[in-house]
Amino acid sequence: MAPDAPQKNKSVGDAARAVAVGWMLPFELIVPTLVAGGVGYLLDRWLHTKPIFMLVLGLGGMVVGLWNVIRVANSLDKNSGG
Repeated sequence: MAPDAPQKNKSVGDAARAVAVGWMLPFELIVPTLVAGGVGYLLDRWLHTKPIFMLVLGLGGMVVGLWNVIRVANSLDKNSGG
C-alpha cells in the first residue's frame, strides 16, 4: 500500500500543474494584446492617427503573447522529459 502513495501524490501534483497552466495560457495571450492595443489606442487619440498605432501595437502584443505561450510550452516539454 505504501508504494502507491507517492505515485498518487505525483499524479495529483501533475493534475494541479496542468490546471494552473491551462488557466495561465489564455491570459498570456490576451493581456499583452490588450495592453499593447490600449497603448496604441491612446497614442492614436493623442496624435490623431486613427487606428494605425492600435493595430500595429495590438499585433505586436499578439506576437509577444504567442511567444510567451511557446516559451511556456517548451519549458513544460523539457520538464516532462518529452
